[in-house]
Amino acid sequence: MATTADIKNGICIEFNGDLYTIIEFQHVKPGKGAAFVRTRLKNVKTGKVLPNTFPSGAKINIQRVERRKYQYLYKDEAGYNFMHNETYEQIHIDEELINSPQFLLEGQEVEIVFHAETENPLYAELPPFVVLEVTYAEPGVKGDTATNTLKPATVETGATVNIPLFVNPGEKIRVDTRTGDYSERVKE
Repeated sequence: MATTADIKNGICIEFNGDLYTIIEFQHVKPGKGAAFVRTRLKNVKTGKVLPNTFPSGAKINIQRVERRKYQYLYKDEAGYNFMHNETYEQIHIDEELINSPQFLLEGQEVEIVFHAETENPLYAELPPFVVLEVTYAEPGVKGDTATNTLKPATVETGATVNIPLFVNPGEKIRVDTRTGDYSERVKE
């Protein structure tokens, strides 16, 4: 069993019966009293972030997780279907385990995080940015570019993204999958 001295950003621990990832931590040694470790924990299943303070030297239960690359195949009534890039094994994952399912494109590579002991998928992460083609957008009004005005647009996955007025249908854009925001126009 590990102690608070083993805490690092990104490790997965069991806390109150659930799995949590440590987002950030700080060892604090006040002038008076015992030392402690202040942390921010993110629930692996719900994504909820909560602060917690561990006394220095407290025992923590580190859980082993593995990241594996999978390729997105298709969506059906069972969920989203992925294929392992090396073994060609296929798995189904529920929509709530994927961070931005509206930006999934067939053939796209994602990382699926598994609990190493139970082999259960915990969540699937898209890359931070994806390149998508704009399929529909209202035309921008000429001369209306003095401000950072945005218009709604539909991308090839069917998701709606707010884009600048100068972007037209048929052009490719880079979208931030963490926030769903337009990042930049992509030149071929």
